[in-house]
Amino acid sequence: MAPNATILGGIAGTSLTTGERSFFRQADPWGFILFGRNVDDPDQLRRLTGDLREAVGRDAVITVDQEGGRVQRLRAPHWMEWPAPLDQAPAGPRAMWLRHYLIGRELRDCGIDSDCAPTLDVAQSDTHPFLRNRCLGTDPQTVAELGRAAADGLLAAGVLPVVKHMPGHGRAAADSHSDLPVVTAPLAELDATDFAPFRALNDLPMGMTAHIRFADLDDAPATASARIIALIRDRIGFDGLLMSDDITMNALAGSESDRAAASIAAGCDLVLHCNRDVAQMEPVVAAAGPMTPLARRRADAALARRRAPRNLDRAALLAEWRALTA
Repeated sequence: MAPNATILGGIAGTSLTTGERSFFRQADPWGFILFGRNVDDPDQLRRLTGDLREAVGRDAVITVDQEGGRVQRLRAPHWMEWPAPLDQAPAGPRAMWLRHYLIGRELRDCGIDSDCAPTLDVAQSDTHPFLRNRCLGTDPQTVAELGRAAADGLLAAGVLPVVKHMPGHGRAAADSHSDLPVVTAPLAELDATDFAPFRALNDLPMGMTAHIRFADLDDAPATASARIIALIRDRIGFDGLLMSDDITMNALAGSESDRAAASIAAGCDLVLHCNRDVAQMEPVVAAAGPMTPLARRRADAALARRRAPRNLDRAALLAEWRALTA
């Protein structure tokens, strides 16, 4: 039977409860996402990731937001504290590759094999502060070049990158965690700027949608818009595994099960559902349903790119990164 079309993050603490373990075994989500509340030290994290995979009976993908700066779930003293991506961007693509290879090795050491990065949104003068320094640059060429370096570094470390937020979040002047941003730029302008980095990296294995309404395209936010998901597939050319952004965010309307159903109906392959308990995850799992054959094909293609890490001298690479970013 196909896995459920979800990536679930409703894990309360640093180990699975009996109820969570039983629920995940029955729900069979395609993958999991972890947060700071789930992280204590490397040994604990290895136990947790092992227990999650044991619960579903397969080598499920486990992802995390490990961008650096404010958005970093694994932190000191056990892991490196990384600067915000935009702050490091002037150091160039080699530094970006090194950074993401080293991040990826830290993750893979603990059983995490995906990172919700890089952020390919093009920063604007009015990009909301929740997002701006998580971006890689203010023009599409720089974002694409640094995004490619970041993704290649993660892949070399055995970690699947998730490009976000498709088809582009950089023009949003509101925080989609609390409000629905509305972008009024015309399609031609979006195509030349916002969509360009995603088009340049459309061969990558996984992507995440944006909870944004593009007024020139649809009244629905991108996550729930069949027209915009079709644009991601056809105009941008992305045929990778596409997940929604977290459907618990307040940019979306309706119940969380309604949001899950709308995301799948629009063409998302997976629903990302974070920061809830078992009782709140149950209706979302029911609404998302099993993965479609097309979603499974894309998932299999992504998993085929999850390989053993390249065994490089991490101490030497960290010294090189520090020299480049000094």
